[in-house]
Amino acid sequence: MMHRHIKYGIVTLAILLAGCRMSVSLTGGTVDARAKTVAITTFPNNATLINPTLSQTFTTALKDKIQGQTPLTIVDNDGDYTMEGEITGYTVNPAAIQSNDTPAMNRLTITVRVRFYNKFDESLNFDQSFSRYADYYSSQNLSSVEAGLVADITDALTDDIFNKAFVNW
Repeated sequence: MMHRHIKYGIVTLAILLAGCRMSVSLTGGTVDARAKTVAITTFPNNATLINPTLSQTFTTALKDKIQGQTPLTIVDNDGDYTMEGEITGYTVNPAAIQSNDTPAMNRLTITVRVRFYNKFDESLNFDQSFSRYADYYSSQNLSSVEAGLVADITDALTDDIFNKAFVNW
């Protein structure tokens, strides 16, 4: 008798779920159940100061983030979701001035403009700039710390972009 109630409960639950539109939740975010693909174009580096590897580094990191955190397949174009944009800023500025008017720290800032399109819910589309920075001691040569700073900033930027697109913060 008990097994029959469990069987009916499972069948009822299956019928209810079959009639609902579901979404997949990942790390607090959602991907529409109908979505299978995301198109991510290469983000060209249009900043005044050019890091020759930044475009490829950033684009690859964004693809890796989305591929690792969602069930979506990366495609070249015509995805259920689309991300495109450009790197608009790559600057180094003093971050902390000492008493003798020389910088104790410098700040590397990267800014990326992202356009996100959601084929299923246009209210979630956005066109937004994201900016992150990392500080380093002015006694260090930028070229000696640049790769690590870029990696840290890129991680933070891709987290911000992922959260905006899929966690809707």
